[in-house]
Amino acid sequence: MFTAAAESLLRQAREIQAEELKKFCSRVCQLLQKEDLGPDALDALRRLFLIVSATKYNRRLEKTCVDLLQTTLCSPSCPEPLQLLCAAVLREMSPSDSLSLSWEHVQNTRQLGLLASVLLAQGDQKLVRSVGQRVLKVLESRQPEGPSLRHLLPVMSKVASLAPDTLHEDQTSALNKRLVDWLRYASVQQGVAHSSGGFFSTPRARQPGPVTEVDGAVATDFFTVLSTGQHFTEDQWLNVQAFSMLRAWLLHSGPGGPRTPAADDRSELEGSTLSVLSAASTASHLLPPQERLREKAFEYCQRLIEQSNRRALRKADSDLQKACLVEAVLVLDVLCRQDPSFLYRTLSCLRALHTRLCGDPACVRALLPIARFFLTHGEAAAVGAEAVYQHLFTRLPSDHFHSPMLAFEFIQFCRDSLPLFGRNLGILRMSFPNLFKFLAWNSPPLTSEFVVLLPVLLDAGTAVETLHLLLDLPCLTAALDLHLRSSQAASERPLWDVSLRTPGCLEALRDPQFQGLFQHLLRAKASGTPERLAPLHQLLQPLASCARVAQCAEAVPTLLQAFFSAVTQFADGALASQLALLLLERSDSLYQVPGYEARVHRVLSAQFLALCKLHPSLVVEQAKELLEFVGSAGGLRGSGRVLTSVVWAIGEYLSVSWDRRCTVEQINKFFEALEALLFEVTQLRPSVTLPKCPPQVITALMTTLTKLASRSQDLIPRVSLFLSKMRTLAQSTAASSVHSEEDAGAICTRATELLNLLKMPSVAQFVLTPSGEVSEPRYHRDTNTALPLALRTVSRLVEREAGLLPG
Repeated sequence: MFTAAAESLLRQAREIQAEELKKFCSRVCQLLQKEDLGPDALDALRRLFLIVSATKYNRRLEKTCVDLLQTTLCSPSCPEPLQLLCAAVLREMSPSDSLSLSWEHVQNTRQLGLLASVLLAQGDQKLVRSVGQRVLKVLESRQPEGPSLRHLLPVMSKVASLAPDTLHEDQTSALNKRLVDWLRYASVQQGVAHSSGGFFSTPRARQPGPVTEVDGAVATDFFTVLSTGQHFTEDQWLNVQAFSMLRAWLLHSGPGGPRTPAADDRSELEGSTLSVLSAASTASHLLPPQERLREKAFEYCQRLIEQSNRRALRKADSDLQKACLVEAVLVLDVLCRQDPSFLYRTLSCLRALHTRLCGDPACVRALLPIARFFLTHGEAAAVGAEAVYQHLFTRLPSDHFHSPMLAFEFIQFCRDSLPLFGRNLGILRMSFPNLFKFLAWNSPPLTSEFVVLLPVLLDAGTAVETLHLLLDLPCLTAALDLHLRSSQAASERPLWDVSLRTPGCLEALRDPQFQGLFQHLLRAKASGTPERLAPLHQLLQPLASCARVAQCAEAVPTLLQAFFSAVTQFADGALASQLALLLLERSDSLYQVPGYEARVHRVLSAQFLALCKLHPSLVVEQAKELLEFVGSAGGLRGSGRVLTSVVWAIGEYLSVSWDRRCTVEQINKFFEALEALLFEVTQLRPSVTLPKCPPQVITALMTTLTKLASRSQDLIPRVSLFLSKMRTLAQSTAASSVHSEEDAGAICTRATELLNLLKMPSVAQFVLTPSGEVSEPRYHRDTNTALPLALRTVSRLVEREAGLLPG
């Protein structure tokens, strides 16, 4: 999170206009042309970098300013901070046609690294190859007192990723040899401190001591990134840089990489037990450079795993241990994929590591790459890794849902590992309630990830339970919030904590009456039997105004759209009916977050119609439940969208043309229920139990009643009389107190059109219950055969004033 001051600076940088930027560039130019580049120039360049980087749009700088930035960057006498800022600004402007950088005469490797970073940002493949060859020549040099190489290794790694075919095979082998030296044979003595001179500077005081471990013990093995000291030598810095680029380099140069010959393909060995057990290898110094690098990388990772078990004296070292542990496991994964002979040695090491990390809450992030390792290599190693997955999906989300970094990495792990789950996919699907805890607590950054993940989590067995949990997601957020607060003492909670003002929430968490509901909502696995959580909705209402709950509620409509897009791909008639009834049941049983119900109703109404279109027979099959829904006032909650969709679906699909089981008796029952509802909602004095009815509901009811009457023509006189009354009512002055002039006009127009249509029953049936051919999309695209034309023609024929005569 940014501070208020930082937010203000970012906003100013984004809002700066072109004219203001031009003036500021002039000031930067004046400062860069001075002989003494002081603090003012540094501050101006910082502000310029903020301006060009604070927006995703490219900023245009004056050519004079760009030229001065390049001159300053190439100047050997320019202070390092200014050069760093110049390079950063030029990278942000890339690609640019106004660059004219040249490194031909640059000897300083730090400056060469900055120039290379700007040139690589241009994205020109020819330029990338040129930079790669120049940097490689410097890296191949072996002068002990030569220029520092640590500024160039990141550049080489970037070159390999941008243009993998830049390096020839002999160049790759040469760099492999250098990486082996830097990784395995760095000095184990600390570097010499730079002397400031003076009388008390003696050679004895400057003698370096051995490097130490993170727990303060003297290191007895080779140097790694986790070795500590007061000062570091050049080869120790190269050791750190070599490890930071090791995984990317192994992927570039290993099997499947651009420089790998076809004969090196070992994919057939992956499943071979013989290759797993053959741990003995040739002496390290006799191996080819690429295989020797793998061997040294394996030793390096094993050493890091051993070092990560030490108790660090400083928090920074403790954080570094966790990061290095994750990277070490990822490197081991790459090594075992490239050479299965490492697998046997790695498995025993990672099993022990997993057992140790399960009891250390501070290292939970390292469990993700271990799980991915077992997913990748478990079958080849004939190892059942189900215990690893069970712990991962059961304990981590429940205990660490409030960690944003772990939440993002966990969901990314699920997405990236989907092809690897195979027969273990059931574990992932059954764990969706636990995964939803991450979503409920971190909904803004994870919504797009779950939109992709949802189709994989769904099947016919979990669809209903998943939909219940999606609709209860804001309630889950409130329950998690309460669960987290309950683990804190009252004195530790801030004064604005809602639970301090409403202690009943915390007491209810421990109340046996509600414990079952809380346990169901906070369950780790799918239960198969959804519970009605209405009592919790009321109990957790004081938390509905929390910002985190509101953010979660905003994400639910998007997730519902993704859910239905996926479920309609495999839903049969039984599941579609189940989901349709669930939509109606839950439409008036939602956690009351401001604005949440209206947004959810908008999605539910559209998806109910989509389910009916997918399986039209569900209207006849679920006639009893639909009649009950229409008979209740619950459908009028909010804007009445759900009720409007149900009424429209009844008028559209309650027909013999859609389902042969449809009877006249069913049509008459629906007609009477809808007629009674229309009579109730058109009362001029809305009651507390029956609020004001939106005009869309009224017009939908009138249209559906007319459709049903056209299929059972004994009902035509009743509906005609009702429509006449509706037209009169809409035109009366009393209606103005309930509906606006525009709404009343729409009701009157619809009543008039339907009345005219019913005067010709056979035409009404054709228009309101068209056959399948008439319903084809081409009829609506063709203006000469469109149904609106038929409606206009019928209205013209029955118009009293015109009769059947022209004029």
